[in-house]
Amino acid sequence: MFIHLYSVVPSFVLGTLNLILRKGTNLHKTLGRIYMILMLFTAVVTLFMKAHVGPVFLNHFGYIHLFSVLTIYTIPTAYTAIRRGDVKVHKRKMILLYFGALIIAGGFTFFPGRYLHEVFFG
Repeated sequence: MFIHLYSVVPSFVLGTLNLILRKGTNLHKTLGRIYMILMLFTAVVTLFMKAHVGPVFLNHFGYIHLFSVLTIYTIPTAYTAIRRGDVKVHKRKMILLYFGALIIAGGFTFFPGRYLHEVFFG
């Protein structure tokens, strides 16, 4: 769990910066590459974390794991899109990733029964 936190917090910071900063610059590209690597790492790590809240599939996976699948799919397709020069698709996928995997999934981590709920509200 802590490995996940140590990779998702910088992902959130880098993702936020990249949404704010001017696009196409060397800084945007560098931060974007680091962000993508961290997000992929985070998504893979979460697949090894057992769901403790809500329904569980195969005695391990919960609905929140769908965000891991979203991330593992979105990162390579967004990268491929920008390599092809399809800025519109890249932008759409990266915004989807940021809000889906960081904002929405991150919000779920503050629900009762989750570790961060205990840290902040327990």
